[in-house]
Amino acid sequence: MNQHEKLNYVEFAAKNLDATKAFFNAVFAWEFVDYGPEYTAFSNQGLDGGFYRADMNSQPSSGGALLVFYSNNIQATLDKVEQHGGEIVKPIFDFPGGCRFHFKEPSGNEFAVWSEQK
Repeated sequence: MNQHEKLNYVEFAAKNLDATKAFFNAVFAWEFVDYGPEYTAFSNQGLDGGFYRADMNSQPSSGGALLVFYSNNIQATLDKVEQHGGEIVKPIFDFPGGCRFHFKEPSGNEFAVWSEQK
């Protein structure tokens, strides 16, 4: 449901739309709707959004936003990320309130996953 003045949509660049779609489908069960060969959209994932074809990516180290997934079983999620071509850029580490890891998907966008416990 769209809510007045609330975050609603996020977009990411993706060098390889097919690889990015396959990764998110396999790891997080996302489904996509293609809007031509240069854009694909996802919905019902906590925040709707899309990927557009471009030779850029989002990195927190260069000022890009970091979107963070939640997991009931962080190790199982990390294993799925690795099995499906994700690159772990920060292994599981503790922080006050839980733990998390960071990964890059096949087009190079960085995301994180957090949990209350390992």
